[in-house]
Amino acid sequence: MPYIRREDREKFEDSIKDLSLKIETEGELNYVITKLCFNWVKKKKLCYSTLNSVIGVLTCVIQEFYRRIVTPYEEEKIKKNTDVYV
Repeated sequence: MPYIRREDREKFEDSIKDLSLKIETEGELNYVITKLCFNWVKKKKLCYSTLNSVIGVLTCVIQEFYRRIVTPYEEEKIKKNTDVYV
């Protein structure tokens, strides 16, 4: 889960905001996420544990994003357009 202490978030907020404003396409978003992961692996060390950590983080990001963003969006669309499974 992406929950770190509020004071620990502050060191990232400006950089994330600036970077987010620059990203315009899905390809650019993919590139930035890939480079973040790649650079973090290089900073740590190339080993199973580090690679497994990156995969675990990305998996959790997907699940949390789906839970927090996609599910409410889908629920709203079901209300608006009716449920296909009814």
